[in-house]
Amino acid sequence: MKDQLEKIVLHMYGSGLRYSQAVREFQTVFLLTVLREQRGNQFRAAQKLGMHRNTLRRTLRKLELDIKLLRPAPRRPPLSERAVAVQKKARAT
Repeated sequence: MKDQLEKIVLHMYGSGLRYSQAVREFQTVFLLTVLREQRGNQFRAAQKLGMHRNTLRRTLRKLELDIKLLRPAPRRPPLSERAVAVQKKARAT
């Protein structure tokens, strides 16, 4: 694996990529790979990465990554946004 990483680094360096850009690119690919494996679940991805979920979220915002496409299905809306079913009680007379 070390040899593969060295080849990638040499390619990036040879193409004129700056260190900050290379680190950003590596972070992006690394985080997206773990998130894809965890099906977009940020909590489980953060555990696998050994970081707090808030740190992961902050890093995703800094890198301007949108992970909505990694989630398999749309999420349920919060309770406050769900339609409330009105149930009328049958009154006995």
